[in-house]
Amino acid sequence: MTALSLTKTPLSEVKADAIVVGIAKGADGAVLVPGAADVDKAFKKRLTTALRGVGATGRAGEVTKLATLGATVAPTLVAVGLGDEHTKADGYDVEAVRRGLGAAIRSLAGTARVATALAGVNGGSGPAELRAVAEGALLGGYAFTRYRSAASTGAHKPPVGTVVLVVPNPRDKAAKAAVDRAAIVIEAVILCRNLVNTPPGDLRPEAFAQAAVEACATVGCAVEVMDDKALKKGGFGGILGVGAGSSHPPRLVRIAYTPGRKARATVHLVGKGITFDSGGLSLKPPAAMEWMKSDMGGAAAVIATLRAVAQLQPNVNVVGWVPTAENMPSGHAIRPSDVLTMRGGKTVEVLNTDAEGRLILADAIVRAGEEKPDYIIDVATLTGAQLIALGSHVYAVMGNDDELRADLVAAAGAAGEQAWPMPLPPELRKSLDSEVADISNIGDRNGGMLTAGLFLKEFVPDGVRWAHLDIAGPSFNQGEPHGYTPKGGTGVPIRSLVEFLERVGA
Repeated sequence: MTALSLTKTPLSEVKADAIVVGIAKGADGAVLVPGAADVDKAFKKRLTTALRGVGATGRAGEVTKLATLGATVAPTLVAVGLGDEHTKADGYDVEAVRRGLGAAIRSLAGTARVATALAGVNGGSGPAELRAVAEGALLGGYAFTRYRSAASTGAHKPPVGTVVLVVPNPRDKAAKAAVDRAAIVIEAVILCRNLVNTPPGDLRPEAFAQAAVEACATVGCAVEVMDDKALKKGGFGGILGVGAGSSHPPRLVRIAYTPGRKARATVHLVGKGITFDSGGLSLKPPAAMEWMKSDMGGAAAVIATLRAVAQLQPNVNVVGWVPTAENMPSGHAIRPSDVLTMRGGKTVEVLNTDAEGRLILADAIVRAGEEKPDYIIDVATLTGAQLIALGSHVYAVMGNDDELRADLVAAAGAAGEQAWPMPLPPELRKSLDSEVADISNIGDRNGGMLTAGLFLKEFVPDGVRWAHLDIAGPSFNQGEPHGYTPKGGTGVPIRSLVEFLERVGA
């Protein structure tokens, strides 16, 4: 992971290979934003002219490079666009800063040391700005290198080694706390990205469960793993049914963080952990399988969130549940029209074996509810309908409690992620009725994201506040990198969950 350090040395004098400044779109062209004054002075007040001369506009995410020709200690200057110019009254949005610096750091791959004073974008280095800058630097510095041979390094430059953040007082406790928190949260995001990017042949359910143990037990969480024998004894028909077609049996992992004082609330997180989704006997077309290594993105986010929570120590009990299975076709696989008996006794007619994530989530939600938590939040790459409804950048939030849904959307906004509240219309529930069982696993194709949420709602115990996060699109970037987001696993919605849990604990 890229390293961070703090300094009060003026940006123009920092010993680095490159420096990063911010620019914005002004009425007459690109303008410098606060934090670049000493660099402009080193350029004899001609930096804006020089940047405009090479085509810089200040458009959000735009990256422009200049040779400093000795004007600063660093030989290279990178100007990153933050969008429209703002007044001191409204200031620059910290997410624009986070994305901008992330894009700059991505563009500087192969550089050992980079410095920036972007934390001063709003005229000071407040905790929110410093946190955004630290997160943007660390997120932008990500690279998944596990499978790259030494011979391939020419095509894939290593990430930036160190980012130096220029602040008024590097010893300020609030500044240090903001950077330390950012490092913990982004380390968790990187863990999630790495898990999602790992090929499915190297992350079968047993290996995924072991990864949860290694990530969370080392920071003080209590971790328990149930194997297929324990699942059978416990009546987890959904998890066992989905995993029946694979030669690698399923697992259920319980991860618990308990604060050292009386907790304000208990929150259970449940993550969908399908390590590879072929669709089962309802086989997906080949192109739809190419990114199904990411179908455990919800579970990876839960594991990583528990790791971050154990280090940040908010005043809230948090339990993570990771039901994990491999959905494969074989002579042992469940068939369309089979009926599964779930944990708790409810029966489900399986009409489509590619609607498998909700089956393993249902078992885990029932198990979580047996511990009578205040909240249950499930996180899942659940439906293609989420992509159709909200695209690849915004995840959906559904639930049985409007206040909880609103709180999660607000936490996402504060953390720099994009979430949108969605309804669970009761009139869609009838489409889940089964002729032979208590409920079927699919309903009407129209509104498929919502009927999936209604299915899960059936397994939430009365009196428990519940939310369902469908992250199918935002958890895995199939397009080109942008901002601080790489191609592949993104780590969404870890930052939202950490923000929400800290608010509950406060």
